[in-house]
Amino acid sequence: MKSELFSSYKLRDVTFKNRIFLSPMCQYSAQNGVPNDWHMVHLGARAIGGAALIIAEATGITPEGRISVGCLGIWNDIQQDAFKRINAFIKSQGAIPGIQLIHAGRKASTDVSWKGGKSISKEEGGWETLGPSAVTYSSSYPAPKEMSREDIYDHVDHFVKAAQRSVAAGFEVIELHMAHGYLLHQFLSPISNVRSDEFGGALENRMRFPLMVAKAVREALPENLPLFVRISATDWAEGGWNENESVILCEEFKKIGVDFMDISTGGNVHGVTIPVGPLYQVPFAKLIKAKTGMPTGAVGLITKPSEAEALIANGDVDAVLIGRELLRDPNWPLKAAKTLGADVEIPPQYSRAF
Repeated sequence: MKSELFSSYKLRDVTFKNRIFLSPMCQYSAQNGVPNDWHMVHLGARAIGGAALIIAEATGITPEGRISVGCLGIWNDIQQDAFKRINAFIKSQGAIPGIQLIHAGRKASTDVSWKGGKSISKEEGGWETLGPSAVTYSSSYPAPKEMSREDIYDHVDHFVKAAQRSVAAGFEVIELHMAHGYLLHQFLSPISNVRSDEFGGALENRMRFPLMVAKAVREALPENLPLFVRISATDWAEGGWNENESVILCEEFKKIGVDFMDISTGGNVHGVTIPVGPLYQVPFAKLIKAKTGMPTGAVGLITKPSEAEALIANGDVDAVLIGRELLRDPNWPLKAAKTLGADVEIPPQYSRAF
């Protein structure tokens, strides 16, 4: 039986051996932003397990861009060099190494998740946060410093330099994180962006900074490497960012040369009700693909091989991004291949188990 989930897929000059991508999942285990043995084992295990694309977690473009004190960064040579060994191993397993670049904006400066993930002060090792406006995420977060025009242009440059470092570190896919209530999403949403200058107000203005980042990074990347963007297609809140605006934004990304849209939802408005359940975000990915024709990936509680297979076989999306299920089972792709009758290469060290 031919499995579409296990068919190869090409973007620019990068070929993915199947349509299963590891979704970026924060590990909160770095010291000063430097990847270590934990990241080697975490990312390497998923490469051994058969995922075609291994995307390293949200990685700060500056120290202040990290979500937490334990998050990865790629603003210096030490971090860049530490990724090289990890990426070499991922490639040795026939997978493609990718990285998600982030500035967390007003949701930065937090503790690690297993200590509550709360906002922490400078005295506790935190830092001043930035945002499009001095609008707090919730009562437990401080109001961010409103970014000046100079700050905005500086951060376009920070994203570019982080992307260039990522390529030097051996990454072959760069993803810009514009979802989940982090800085670029904050600019998109009228709930978090109440500016009155050319970066706020009308949709065209709210999109300006994210589009500047995407355009500058695309121009700085080698022509043969694909650029991904993750967005939240909706804030799940009245008066917030929504799916219709997401379609317009993706059309603009298409003009710039973005290669793939990674479609998630939520994260920018505290306390909203989200109808979480199996495949609950898939309709947004299907909408983006149908309206724009862009290569698109679906995320969110995709756990069954049959579900993932149907999404690809029906042409709903081009890839599935698996997060928590791959935390639970690093070998999910190999097991899915067996379930679907797909012929895949098993690491020889593991062959006797299959």
